[in-house]
Amino acid sequence: MFTNENNIEERIQELPNDLKKEVLDYVDFLLNKYKSKDIKKTDSFKFDWEGGLSDANIKISSVDLQHKALDWR
Repeated sequence: MFTNENNIEERIQELPNDLKKEVLDYVDFLLNKYKSKDIKKTDSFKFDWEGGLSDANIKISSVDLQHKALDWR
């Protein structure tokens, strides 16, 4: 569900002040995180990696890969 800026503002106004501060901190975190990657407002997540292992001849499902990634952490 996409929410417009006015809707976001209205919802934030309903929060108590201490939670408004948390929202602001989180927004700052996101801005800093993506600012360093030079992501523009119009950019979106890309699936240009999709099918990247199709030539690898690996017999493993995406779910198995997710489980393996959790083991590696």
